[in-house]
Amino acid sequence: MSASISRPSARRNARAALFAVPLAVAGVLGTAVAPAAATSHHPATSLTCRGEGVDPDALVRYKTETVIHAPLSTIWKLQTDVERWPTWQGPVESAERLDHGPFRAGSAFRWTTPAPATPTTPATTLEITSTVEQVRRGSCIRWTGPAIGEGLRIDNGVHVWNFTKVRGGVRVSTEETHVGDQIESNVPLATEILGMGLEGWLSELKTAAEAAEASARSRTDG
Repeated sequence: MSASISRPSARRNARAALFAVPLAVAGVLGTAVAPAAATSHHPATSLTCRGEGVDPDALVRYKTETVIHAPLSTIWKLQTDVERWPTWQGPVESAERLDHGPFRAGSAFRWTTPAPATPTTPATTLEITSTVEQVRRGSCIRWTGPAIGEGLRIDNGVHVWNFTKVRGGVRVSTEETHVGDQIESNVPLATEILGMGLEGWLSELKTAAEAAEASARSRTDG
């Protein structure tokens, strides 16, 4: 089941500064609060999907996780129904699948999000083209791709997601790396921005999934 949570345009514009997307590059200018259940660090071990992980040589990397109190099927649907991302991720302006059928290895999607100005890059809209490299239904996803905007470019991002059932819900873990001359010119800033984006994504996924579960329970109890 998929949840659709509408947001007023004013809130969408405010949340755009967080840039809660997998190739986050400008959220440091916004306000972000990490989800209460999340943890983050520079990992000693990396997440994988079918044996493949993030770029081991990337200088910009971030890993975090949270527990979502909702069924795995709900969380998986939200995450893989790419064209509905704008209904629950405030900073995502548009999203389209470039292929048809089930979400699978080889699937590709293009999506856009605003990137506010930073001390070294202009405000722009990033166009991100992601390709699913590995996927195991209900367990993990790994996609890669560039993010390109006027005056701003990430040559390649590698993003891995793991989903693990735990008591009362699902632990969702995510790790991402970025490479590119622009972002590698200030690794601490790029890492901070990436972290804010991933924390924001998890927070919105948690909100959407738990709202969908609450709605489903309400209908059942009624």
